[in-house]
Amino acid sequence: MTTFKDKANLIWDVADLLRGDYKQSDYGKVILPMTVLRRLDCVLAPTKQKVLDYLPRVEKFSDSAKDLTLNKIAGANFHNRSPFDFAKIVADLNHVAANLRNHINGYSASAREIIEYFNFDDQIERMDDPKADILFQVVNRFAGIDLAGMDSMQMGYVFEDLIRRFAEQSNETAGEHFTPREVIKLMVNILFNADSQSLTQAGIVKTLYDPACGTGGMLSIGEQRLKEFNPDARLEVFGQEINPESYAICKSDMLIKGQNPANIKFGNTFTIDGLWDERFDYMLSNPPFGVDWKKARKIITDEHNNQGYAGRFGAGLPRINDGSLLFLQHMLSKTKPPPRHPDESGGSRIGIVFNGSPLFTGQAGSGESNIRQWIIENDWLEAIIALPDQLFYNTGISTYVWILNNHKSVERKGKVQLINAAGSKDEELVQSGERRFNRFWEKMPRSLGNKRKQVAENGEEKGIGFITRLYGDFAENEFVKILPTEFFGYWRVVVERPQTDENGAVVTGRDGSPKADTNLRDYENIPFLRKDPDGKLIQQSIDEYFQREVKPHLPDAWIDKSKTKTGYEINFTKYFYEFKPLRSLTEIKTDILALEESSLELEKKALL
Repeated sequence: MTTFKDKANLIWDVADLLRGDYKQSDYGKVILPMTVLRRLDCVLAPTKQKVLDYLPRVEKFSDSAKDLTLNKIAGANFHNRSPFDFAKIVADLNHVAANLRNHINGYSASAREIIEYFNFDDQIERMDDPKADILFQVVNRFAGIDLAGMDSMQMGYVFEDLIRRFAEQSNETAGEHFTPREVIKLMVNILFNADSQSLTQAGIVKTLYDPACGTGGMLSIGEQRLKEFNPDARLEVFGQEINPESYAICKSDMLIKGQNPANIKFGNTFTIDGLWDERFDYMLSNPPFGVDWKKARKIITDEHNNQGYAGRFGAGLPRINDGSLLFLQHMLSKTKPPPRHPDESGGSRIGIVFNGSPLFTGQAGSGESNIRQWIIENDWLEAIIALPDQLFYNTGISTYVWILNNHKSVERKGKVQLINAAGSKDEELVQSGERRFNRFWEKMPRSLGNKRKQVAENGEEKGIGFITRLYGDFAENEFVKILPTEFFGYWRVVVERPQTDENGAVVTGRDGSPKADTNLRDYENIPFLRKDPDGKLIQQSIDEYFQREVKPHLPDAWIDKSKTKTGYEINFTKYFYEFKPLRSLTEIKTDILALEESSLELEKKALL
């Protein structure tokens, strides 16, 4: 059975032809557009001759009318009316460049626009130059690679595997990572879970958006999953992408699948919102981790200052070196309004992948904290799922899926569900017959870059099935905590102590109040909630905490209430931490004596 990996290897082998004439970092300029062209060529092959036979009938039609008519003959959203396909291009050895250009120009306008984003004509000229003379060899090799029998998901894997390899060749790893398909499937499952009843309606139409759509993996999996759930449903997908190659690949995939490629926009989502007037039922994204927004600083800052909450970034601006929470604010600006009555459908659901930074970076009053406060106090944060490390191709760090919903169910209102699916504890191993398995992840048969683990896709007791059930059951257990929204809030207070003179007397101001000694100034983070003796969470005030926790130790201290700030953070690891008692001295001593005895035995054997 041919796998996506086999196809990717075949395509990657073509890059050997470029060695010497191209730098390794430039291989993608040839391989990616050639892969797209070959894919389009293979898809159109069954109806290619029908289009050519019908061509004389539409000679007098306008260009748009020709496209519409010939698209129908091709049975797709695009067609090619050039007499050349890959086989015919390489059959004419002396005119490969001219025939390849003829082939490209023969595509309908929607497909040509996609190919133009690769600037591929420059590469045709470069490969056809007598100094290189490799154009025929490259096209000929691609002509021998059959991409007809692959579905969109498999092709998505091929493209992402190729892009990953090119990125590694050019050391372009900062913030670049592609979302594993099993992670997308998990996110889609969670996103659709709460709407399981409404999604079974015949002929239902929903919308899905990704503001950093890359090659379109999330959009493709979302569409596929909804079709599996309800064959009569239609998911219209939308996206925007800043990288021209990824944009072209995504748009070509939409074209082949019958989606509207005009729904995919090119450009920086922060500076030019290509879908500014649209609102969506579902949103999914895996924005780059730790990528700065310095280039877009002026536009983003102006929108924040001038439009406030009427714009996209009213809640706050994160630090310049991580724009993750800007993506989330942008997505929240595209939610549909919730219905007036709880039983009605409406609103929007969001799934987004973050690293750990957006959970807790930034103290009270910072942009990050203010954004978290805005989200949590509006009761939009529904769940956070901690995933295992080593899941992504170009980074081994731990990741978290945030689920947001502006139309929570009654049981979820005022609460946040935390799911620890990182899979690090011994009790997460489950016995099944003679086999033991981890509930959340399994080792990859073969590593792909930094990806050494995968979330199991089959079975209800592990992987996607188990995590989805934990989310849907909405019940606390060793993997799940359900906490009130107030749990994540705190006051950051400034604790002052008085200046004293050389005699130890308190120095006072004109009004008789003590002057603060800045050298003795301290800060306290006071949680909104505390646990009572029975372990129940109850509200507390600043004064109550201060009298209980500070005054007994610092009787002369006071709080400067003019400096108090409100903050929000989610210390995920802390909530699931379980203290393991230290081993006793007797146990340690026994182990040391056993090691010493073992060492002596080894020495005796070595000396004999």
